Amino acid sequence: MVRRQCAVVARCSFSIWLFLGVIVSAQSGTPGSSASALNGASFIPDAKFEGSALSGWHTLGQASWQAENGELVGKGTGGSGWLILDHSYQDTGFYAAFRCTGDCDTGVLLRMTKSANGMTGTYLSVKGHALLAENVTLGTDGGIIEREKLRDAVGQVRFAPPETDPTALPGAVRAPAQDAAPGLTLPVTRPHPGVRDGEWNEVEILLDANIMRGRLNDTGPGVSVATANDDMSGYGPIALYVGKGSEVHFKDVSYKDLALRVQPLEKVGSRFRRQSLTPFYYNWTAVASDFNHDGKLDLISGAYLYFGPDFTKSREIYPARTFNPSTEYSTWDQHSYDFTGDGWDDVVATYLGVGAVLYVNPAGESRRWKQYRVLPTMQSEYSILKDVDGDGKPELVYVADGFVRYAKPDPADPTKPWIVHTISEKGPWSAHGIGVGDINGDGRPDIVNAYGWWEAPPQGSGDQLWKYHPQAFGRWGPVSYGGGEIGIYDVNGDGLNDVVASLDAHGFGLAWFEQKKASNGDISFVEHMVMDNYNTENAGGVTFAEIHGTAIADVDGDGIPDFVAGKRQFSHKDDLLDPDAYSPPYLYWYKTVRDPKAPGGAKLVPELIDDDTGAGDSLLAVDLNGDGAIDIVAATKRGLYIYWGKPAKAAQ
Repeated sequence: MVRRQCAVVARCSFSIWLFLGVIVSAQSGTPGSSASALNGASFIPDAKFEGSALSGWHTLGQASWQAENGELVGKGTGGSGWLILDHSYQDTGFYAAFRCTGDCDTGVLLRMTKSANGMTGTYLSVKGHALLAENVTLGTDGGIIEREKLRDAVGQVRFAPPETDPTALPGAVRAPAQDAAPGLTLPVTRPHPGVRDGEWNEVEILLDANIMRGRLNDTGPGVSVATANDDMSGYGPIALYVGKGSEVHFKDVSYKDLALRVQPLEKVGSRFRRQSLTPFYYNWTAVASDFNHDGKLDLISGAYLYFGPDFTKSREIYPARTFNPSTEYSTWDQHSYDFTGDGWDDVVATYLGVGAVLYVNPAGESRRWKQYRVLPTMQSEYSILKDVDGDGKPELVYVADGFVRYAKPDPADPTKPWIVHTISEKGPWSAHGIGVGDINGDGRPDIVNAYGWWEAPPQGSGDQLWKYHPQAFGRWGPVSYGGGEIGIYDVNGDGLNDVVASLDAHGFGLAWFEQKKASNGDISFVEHMVMDNYNTENAGGVTFAEIHGTAIADVDGDGIPDFVAGKRQFSHKDDLLDPDAYSPPYLYWYKTVRDPKAPGGAKLVPELIDDDTGAGDSLLAVDLNGDGAIDIVAATKRGLYIYWGKPAKAAQ
């Protein structure tokens, strides 16, 4: 079934994976946003408390508990105590909004299990402004008689390995975010984390196998813990805690059995026919060109060249191997063009943290392609191949070392390091979200990032920084900011190019931004949400997370571009780092419908492509067989697929 909007759950926002025991700022609220706004859970719960009675719960300890209009209220006037659910879980998703009167002394206990001394469990506490994860032992009266701080489990893993030798050298860590140049105005900054004193806060816990991930106030970067408990066999109820002298209100209390996962029966949209090229994970991007000069488009995805028009034959362009969907990443982006000028299209592939590699077409010879590293670094997970300098040849647009750049081959030797042009000041430019298109209508392609857009100078201006226009085309999510490939086209037909973007490649959000141009030429944008989270009403009732792969094409042949978007399942490997990580990998196209009655004069209407493959790092939308219909190519961790589009008459 499709994920329909539901009043019980919503989006998780950005979380900084900090070490245990981190002290949280006491700042009330998040700058630039409503302090009382709640996002809800990142999962669809099995149950949500909405009653006015404690049926299904029981108490332990000296605190008093009562239910009031969907809230669970704990008062530690006479001492501390617990409110315990009558149902037990092992792998558990839990969400609640909470508000403390006075200092907070509260928390959530999972896998509450009887022991020789009383009870034990895995506990996430919020005390004052500290978030802490522990194993605790309770006495028969509910008092905590023993605490054991859990060890850190930061990383993209589902199962925490045994504790390492403390004398061993630390492993590699991701480079810190780039600082902005002095004086640079950004459209959005990371919201300040912290418990909101006297206001509603949010806590979400995902306890799976032997890792507990806890998030506090996911309206911004939040504060999180990722901790390990070596016992995977614990099983028991959920319990809410209030400390002596504290008072806490819980609402929207929601919980889920994470061990039960749902994969709907496979369904392909009526406009498409699906063809599987391989069931294995070799790559999550694909590119089309006539690589063998037979007059038919071919595909390259990762190490394999698939020959059109039927794509049943393939050969390696470099030694191939499959990747483990649970633990590995493949190539990021691939692009094709005759970079060497010999009349045969080559491929350039980008690798996050590594740079770019040029694979040179052997001009019809039956052998693997020679490869040359042409860029030394790559910060962005996306790159775009477009002619941005007006020379009639495409350049590679990307982010590296904190700068937005484009690069092109050295005419003297395209296999040598490419010529790099920096167009931005140094900044925190997102690894997610990039696009190229004419924003201001001057006929020159501008470069767009989730932080805004850079205005292309007149052709022949030489190397210089492009004018930066701050604009938030993304938002902070659980682990990142910004989404997939950004579309620049006239959505509502008013003659001004608008922007369509997924907002968070590792969270929720899809929107189009209506361009407004003042009489003096100043440009601004109005955001129109298309798909937010499980707590909102979304176009067509469709909701899914992790819109990492996107594409722009006229899918239905009406002359207006449409937006294609898919969920990248196992986006950060096989773990629960990302929200709603194990929901089905949906793939949709959003039809652009110009409607003067709709906000902004247009709406994006979702139509299903598939519910079983999703997207990879990007999507390819192209007419592969020349029948006039757009075909969609999805390279994912589930394999490589073509969705053959039906010509307009056949699709009706």
